[in-house]
Amino acid sequence: MRLGDALVPVFAALAFLYLLVPIAYTVAFSFNDGGKTNLVWRGFTLDAWRNPCGAPQVCQAFVNSLQVGVVSTLLATALGTLLAIALVRFTFRGRTLANLLIFLPMSTPEVVLGAALLAQFLTVRVPLGFWTVVAAHVMFCVSFVVVTVKARVAGLDPALEEAGADLYGSPWQVFWRVTFPLLLPGIAAAALLAFSLSFDDFIVTNFTSGSFDTFPKFVYVSATRGIPPQANVIGSFMFVLALVLVLAVQVVGAARARRRRAA
Repeated sequence: MRLGDALVPVFAALAFLYLLVPIAYTVAFSFNDGGKTNLVWRGFTLDAWRNPCGAPQVCQAFVNSLQVGVVSTLLATALGTLLAIALVRFTFRGRTLANLLIFLPMSTPEVVLGAALLAQFLTVRVPLGFWTVVAAHVMFCVSFVVVTVKARVAGLDPALEEAGADLYGSPWQVFWRVTFPLLLPGIAAAALLAFSLSFDDFIVTNFTSGSFDTFPKFVYVSATRGIPPQANVIGSFMFVLALVLVLAVQVVGAARARRRRAA
């Protein structure tokens, strides 16, 4: 066995260990009997799991993040999907510039983006709150949706849509019965990415939210006195939920692949 063949698994294991240490810490301290401060391990308890809303405002902040994430994801996915189809399938004046501008929110530092949005909202005198956070999240999530869906659109054979038109389908029918089902895996992946980015965002949210609290803001404010175990419970729950969704998608994909091979 070559030295490289032996070292690659070791480096991979160390990399995964490095990535999983913060998650393991979060899960472990969700069982900590920390009281009002959760900085030092004091003993095992299930109290936080029995009452995940025991810490003041933690569940409200979590619900706020879910609401912002869902609304932002729906808007960004719808807008980004339409933009991706237009940029791939149609030729129009300014198409190259539009492709360039799509990448600007992705490449702009979040602190610059947040400060610029705050200045804009203050200039037009828009009260900071739920809808300003949604507008900010939609703006940077659209870029990720476009990039993800564009790859799916580019790999779609136009002959399939032409066949639908040859069968006397209207453009609307061809889109919903041919194009949309074929694009659905890419759209779903883009929506999951947009939701995770929105739910996780702190910097842009902190600039544009005013007194409106989200879960990342709650964790940041609580960090100075020790994040309450209830926040760790919610974080652990979200991690497990994401893991279950990923595993479910893999299982369903493998089952479909086996059915195709059997057919």
